[in-house]
Amino acid sequence: MTLVTPAAGWAGILLGLAAAIALTISGFRAQRKPQAVRHRQLRFAVGCLVAGAVLAMTALEVALLTDNFAVSYVADNHSTATPWWFTVMAAWAALEGSLVLWALVLAGYTALVARQVRSASDRLGTGALGVMGLVNVFFFGLLATVANPFEVLEQPPADGPGPNPLLVDHWLMLLHPPLLYLGFVGFTVPFAFAISALLLRRGGVDWLRRTRRANLVAWSFLTAGVVLGAWWAYEVLGWGGYWAWDPVENAALIPWLVATAFIHSAVVQVKRGMLQAWNFVLVIATFALTILGTFITRSGAVASVHAFTESQIGPAFLGFLLVVLVGGFTLFALRGERLASTSRPESLASREGVFLINNLLLTLFAFVVLLGTIYPILVEAVTGSEVSVGRPFFDRMAVPLSFALLLAMGIGPFTPYRYASPAVLWHRLRIPLLLACAAAATLVLAGITSPGVVTVVALATGIAAGTVRQLVATAPKPRLRGMARLVSGQRAYWGGQLAHLGVALVAVVIATSAALVTEDTVTLDRGDSLSFSGYEVTFTGISQQRQPDREITRAHLEFARDGSHRWEATPRLSHFDAQPDAIGAPDVWVRPGSDIYVALSQLEVDEDRISVNIYQYPLKVWLWVGGLVIVAGGFWALSGRTRRPEPQSQIAASGKEAGDVTYP
Repeated sequence: MTLVTPAAGWAGILLGLAAAIALTISGFRAQRKPQAVRHRQLRFAVGCLVAGAVLAMTALEVALLTDNFAVSYVADNHSTATPWWFTVMAAWAALEGSLVLWALVLAGYTALVARQVRSASDRLGTGALGVMGLVNVFFFGLLATVANPFEVLEQPPADGPGPNPLLVDHWLMLLHPPLLYLGFVGFTVPFAFAISALLLRRGGVDWLRRTRRANLVAWSFLTAGVVLGAWWAYEVLGWGGYWAWDPVENAALIPWLVATAFIHSAVVQVKRGMLQAWNFVLVIATFALTILGTFITRSGAVASVHAFTESQIGPAFLGFLLVVLVGGFTLFALRGERLASTSRPESLASREGVFLINNLLLTLFAFVVLLGTIYPILVEAVTGSEVSVGRPFFDRMAVPLSFALLLAMGIGPFTPYRYASPAVLWHRLRIPLLLACAAAATLVLAGITSPGVVTVVALATGIAAGTVRQLVATAPKPRLRGMARLVSGQRAYWGGQLAHLGVALVAVVIATSAALVTEDTVTLDRGDSLSFSGYEVTFTGISQQRQPDREITRAHLEFARDGSHRWEATPRLSHFDAQPDAIGAPDVWVRPGSDIYVALSQLEVDEDRISVNIYQYPLKVWLWVGGLVIVAGGFWALSGRTRRPEPQSQIAASGKEAGDVTYP
């Protein structure tokens, strides 16, 4: 068994690499000469690709679960004391294993694309398979060369250090990385179809329609991955926050912003025939940014709690990124002039005009975050000097852009296509505007005068009110049943509105939790008490607990009000057997109105004295609820059937746009 497992892993990698090469050759050959390739050749290559990826991942998991320390990856990232569920997670907790998972997910998406390609005469589909085969060649090639997890050690150790302690301290790490990979890798599908369409000099909306589901799947999973990653940081890292503008955090946010822009601009192209060239740019940029994010995470170029250690794959990823950028945009430059849209927005005061503004804001936001993220890397590479771009820069740029995006999000869905007269806009937006003003006035009268909080609550109220008004106004009678039928029947549209509500809720929580936080840092002797936010907080002592792979030290603080016990906080330090430094973790009292967050401020405690940081964050639990609402909106839009477009003659006769939501 010691040698069988790595041999199986090697076999899976080589099978996947050979299948990827065959798929690349067959796919591009079928695009040029469909009669030269049989459809079953493509399906066989895809089947071997999936089999190779499954075999490699299975071999890695078996090696971990059977404590096979003869395998280099197991020896470096596993311990016999690690619980089995974190042993499963260890397969993607380090560099080489994460690439095995990446290859598995990529093979799965390739198989889904292959299901769309019903014959070798589907030139758009076979070309897309060729592109995906080429991407598979790169990742399986990495596994076969500089990132192979199945190297056999001549003298295996009896035990290993185990995974990174930060990754085995919370169950969210079982979900966060796979969801990110499902998002990142999923954007390969629209990229592949876009490149295939450019090779064929074929514009139109066919490639958009065929990639809509894959794009929504990838966007929804990436959203979920970002939300769970922020939640993990809040629950584990102990500094009280959830987003630090860390380079690796930004590496996930940047493609999410550009992909969000693409989702909106694709709607404009499908319904109005505009922004066709722009959509090609966005798709190429989104895929390139996923590769850039992978380079930042896995090259060792940045110091981050999320990043892997320095490795040899950095130059490989950088080279692949250059190939994607140069190849993709050169092809676009050669073909783009023929694919440019002939129509333009008639007015910025229209739905397509607001969507265009939305796209510009999202791409500007992405560029600002990208600039702040890579600037230190470029400076260090050119001059050797270390510089940093801190939170003040990102906050200063992100806040006004976020306000503008919320405003566009509140206006866009309720603006008609072609042109919106002032009278029509006032009729549709007057109730949301009045309720937004009422919400702002209520906050001021309640003593909450923070400009950011008041502005965000007003904008969020307007978005929510506008959505509800539209739902009520457009639903057929009987009203409740009609609303249910409307939301179910137009899932693509109302899924988007649900996601907008989630974004509005997230924005409110971000603003309020930052501006209205209560915090204190104190040192307490055993038996000492302090008053915090209406509670009497008493340090009652220290407890020790032994687990198979760690020693846990917990501080006990009792929160009482009016003489009665309400909650006991138990922030902890974990001393892992295989790690020299202790890992701290907070304790959080989650409530609908606010969270109370308690973390040890030092990594050393004694039995009679501790130092703690205590925070109270208003509405914090609703941040995660809002994030999950965004994800639910994406999947609700995904669940709807793609309707065939109405003939242009019928659209002209009716005086409305295809797929437009009827609005009085």
